[in-house]
Parts: sequence; C-alpha cells; structure tokens
Amino acid sequence: MLTPSVSSPSAPSGIPWSALARLIRLHNQTGTYLLLLPTLWALVLAVRGFPPPHLLAIFIGGSFLMRSAGVILNDLADRPFDQQVSRTKTRPLASGELPLRHALTLLGLLLLMAGSLVLLLNPLVFWLAPIAVLLAALYPFSKRWIHIPQIMLGLAFGWGTVMAWAAVRGQLDAPVWCLFGATAAWAVAYDTIYAIQDRDDDLRIGVKSAALFFGTFIHLGVGTAFSAMLVLLSAAGWMAQIGWAYYVMLLGVGLFFSVQIGHLRRPVDPSQAFAMFQAQVWVGVAVLAGLLAGFLT
Repeated sequence: MLTPSVSSPSAPSGIPWSALARLIRLHNQTGTYLLLLPTLWALVLAVRGFPPPHLLAIFIGGSFLMRSAGVILNDLADRPFDQQVSRTKTRPLASGELPLRHALTLLGLLLLMAGSLVLLLNPLVFWLAPIAVLLAALYPFSKRWIHIPQIMLGLAFGWGTVMAWAAVRGQLDAPVWCLFGATAAWAVAYDTIYAIQDRDDDLRIGVKSAALFFGTFIHLGVGTAFSAMLVLLSAAGWMAQIGWAYYVMLLGVGLFFSVQIGHLRRPVDPSQAFAMFQAQVWVGVAVLAGLLAGFLT
C-alpha cells in the first residue's frame, strides 16, 4: 500500500511561500510598528484628536506594505554582505533559498499595492510618495558611503509623517517638520542600538555603522539622538498648543531613555541590544497616547 507523500507548502503552486514570508520578516513586525507609529503621531497632531478611520486603515496598510518592500530592497542590495554575517547568512536571498525573480515579483506587487493606496489620498501625497520609495531604495547602499547610515533610515521612516500630515491638511506646516526630525533622530538612536548585534561582523567586512562610528561613546551618540527627538517632539506639541498630559508622557519617555543610555555605558551583548531595540515600540505607543491625552486636557 502506497502512503501519500507530504508536500511542502509551496509544492502545489511552485511558490516558496515560507521563504517569501521570511523575506518580508512576517514573523517580526517591529519595523512595521516603528514606521507606522510616527505616521499615527502626525495624523493625531494634524486632526487634533482621533484620526478618521479611512486614514488609519490606509496608513496601517501602507506601513506594512512599504516596510515589507523596504526589507526586500535591503536584502537585494546586501546579499554579498549578508552571506558573511552570522545573523543574516540564512536569509532567503543570502542563502540562495529564494530565486531572485520571486523577490523582484513580490517587491513589484508590494509597491503596486502601496501606490494604489496613495491614489485614495489627496494630490500632494501623490507627489510626495516617490520620495518615500527613493529614500527606501537609497538606505541599503548608504552603509557603503556614510559612517552613520542610520541617518538615511531616519529620513526614510520620517517621511511617513510628512505624507500623513499632507493627507490631513493638504499642505505642510511647521509642526510636521518637527515630527519628521524627531522620527529621524529616533531612528538613528534605535537603529544604532540594533547595529550592536552586527558590530564585529560589520568591522570585519568593512560595512559602515553608527555602532562602529561611536565606538565606546555609543551612549553619547544614542543619548544625543534621543535628546533631539524629545526636543523636536516638544516643539511640535508647543506649536500645536497641546495640553499638559503630552509633556508628562514625554517626561516618562525621557526617563526610559536615560535607563537605556545607562545600559549602553556598559558592554551590551546582541540579545540585550535586540531587546532594547524592540522596546522602542512602546516608546512610540507612549508618545501616541500622550498626543491623544494632550488633546483631551
């Protein structure tokens, strides 16, 4: 009697679903949250309260799509480096598990879907959208040229705040540039912490990183970026004439940052660095809660 064989999830269609899911980091959405939360800050600040449901849906979906597209662009650019780094050498493209054509096809579909969402918004957002794609595409290459490539990541993530503000107001006002700068500074800080995981490998293969650039002064570099974020968020709130609850929340965030900076004064192993990075999601949630509370006080 013959026993039917158990086929892989990709067998019926020939599509490597598991590898594609790992390519876009479907199991780990920390990056999506870190992209999404600043756009929610901008929506709340722009409407001075809870955003309209249709804008929430568009920017939640857009954040997932663009972050997924961004990591594909990153892996396409970094294949030669990823093959030499212990943490990344098993990624689908670096290991050769996933054919290049599948990654490019998925990238095209993600960008097409994201572009479709942009068409639901006002014309200003349509003209701002290509800049988001350009910044996402440039970031993976910046580590070849810039000693703090995290700045480019910050610009890419911060651009979401500009698009969200434009979606509400149809114009770009001073507070959104404070949010843009705050998001960029925040990304420099948390991605520097994230880069601690690969510091030894980056040094060996010649990849630039803020974790390498700051060296033993990493606590000062991260602390400066965190401080800039808080100053810019305070300025945005002041210009929007937000209530006192927002500033109380920023004070709490500042205390949390001081704890993380204290940890960076001592050696931090990769697992600790990753946990510190993931904790930044709660920072974004705290700022969002502070904004909402600020318009109720």
